[in-house]
Amino acid sequence: MSNKAGDTHISFWNGQKMPIVGLGTWQAPDAVIDSVIDTALEAGYRHIDTAYVYGNEAAIGKALKRWFDSGKIKREELFIVTKSMEAQVDAGKARSIGLSNFNARQIKRIVKSARIPPANLQVELHVFFQQKELVAFCKALDITVVAYAPIGSPGIYEFIEKVGGDIKSIPNLSPLNDPVVVKIAQKHKKSPAQILLRHIVQRGIAVIPKSANPVRIKENFDFFDIILDDQDINELNALDRGKNGRLFSSVMLRGYSPVARDLAL
Repeated sequence: MSNKAGDTHISFWNGQKMPIVGLGTWQAPDAVIDSVIDTALEAGYRHIDTAYVYGNEAAIGKALKRWFDSGKIKREELFIVTKSMEAQVDAGKARSIGLSNFNARQIKRIVKSARIPPANLQVELHVFFQQKELVAFCKALDITVVAYAPIGSPGIYEFIEKVGGDIKSIPNLSPLNDPVVVKIAQKHKKSPAQILLRHIVQRGIAVIPKSANPVRIKENFDFFDIILDDQDINELNALDRGKNGRLFSSVMLRGYSPVARDLAL
């Protein structure tokens, strides 16, 4: 699943292609959506990640419609991730079906019962939580993977405090400030964020970094001109902490009651 410098898409089992870098929109308030979408599309993004739970889909839709109406971009040029089902594919309203936050056990159940196999899995994945076993499992089933929180989601601590969650349940990790990441970034004259994204993309995994900052939005799309060498890869791979590197878990949310068999991704 290696990715060369010029590879800008990943392919699904059904022939559909998805841009390997997408724009994350979690925690982006309506007030900044127009600016965020404008900056992203102008920078070259053609993959937008959305969800009802983010609370900003209407604003994103309006911003995109403005672009479609202007003739600057066509709807078919964009890959927009929503939460769809088989009926939507049959009706031509969705291209493919994807899963999010599913573990191997859950994926097996879906594959066994689904008429249209899932084409993609979106999960937390970054240098401290590399999900190697799950990625290999998905590859064997011809399911591509998208990494959310690819640079470690710096805003998660503030978010958990805001919703009254248990911040003590989250490891205190900062991939952007890790000495190994910083050293490799200096070597390639790139930012730590660009190195973290390149590391994931070079595994053939798509990324959806989130930012409302115009400079960072552009920066997060500008790493295709480098390829990490074997030494870089080995040093970054060694940073994997397995489950101890996981930042997102329902356990951290107030009132959560887990089902044991579905806890581990």
